[in-house]
Amino acid sequence: MALVKRGDTFDPGRVRLALGAPFSLVSTAMNDVLELAGVSVVRGSKTLLDGVDWQVKEGERWVIMGPNGAGKTTLLQIAGARMHPTRGVAGILDEVMGAVDVFELRPRIGLASASLAAQIPEHETVLNVVVTASYGVTGRWREQYEKLDVRRAFHLLDAWGMSTFMNRPFATLSEGERKRVQIARALMTDPELLLLDEPAAGLDLAGREDLIRRLSELAADEESPAIVLVTHHLEEVPPGFTHAMLMRDGGVVSAGAIADVLVEEHLSNAFDLPLEVTNRDGRYSAVART
Repeated sequence: MALVKRGDTFDPGRVRLALGAPFSLVSTAMNDVLELAGVSVVRGSKTLLDGVDWQVKEGERWVIMGPNGAGKTTLLQIAGARMHPTRGVAGILDEVMGAVDVFELRPRIGLASASLAAQIPEHETVLNVVVTASYGVTGRWREQYEKLDVRRAFHLLDAWGMSTFMNRPFATLSEGERKRVQIARALMTDPELLLLDEPAAGLDLAGREDLIRRLSELAADEESPAIVLVTHHLEEVPPGFTHAMLMRDGGVVSAGAIADVLVEEHLSNAFDLPLEVTNRDGRYSAVART
């Protein structure tokens, strides 16, 4: 699947929110897409993230794994400028959370998640689900969109095999079809960072394998933005992803090159279970040791 590239049918200059001036996280301009230093999130007596250090550079494709309650979705909320850290510094696309208007930053970040999908009006058409990302909203209502926006939305749907569904209500789609529409929507503003929160959740075997193939193709495209994908399952890691982070209890168990992280020792520590891990042509799987 070829990515709908910058300049094909979309002018990044037409994003309607003006981008703020760069803010340095350190003494020189930040070169990383993401740079988190000592980031913690505390809600009441519960610590959701605990002193997380993490860097994501341009061209990297990260997978984040860990058990329920490990802090994966909270970390993605920080990375998507949807949440501020309680402590620490979060640098996102040369901006620093707390020193930038998040409504100027969010159009530069593509996000696909179950919580965002739940905000889509029941009868919204597939085309409108994608095109409304131009304004950062989830319902078309009475807004008028230019032909350039509509053409880009159509081309993205076509790239993800959903153009023939463009006039269907989003609510009538299968789970796999909805996931592909959500990813097309996340790419609508030509983002510099793409965040995918459990994109294969709820899919049957055929739907999962189709999505993984498409995500692997997206990862291989040099024009694709930096990608961060959250999942619970090794089987859902697309071939071609370059880095991995394992989390547990709000902290980082291991992070780095995917071949160094997705190994039995680190995965067993993250899930608190002795595991036997296999890797066949970039497809990982794990079973409990007997």
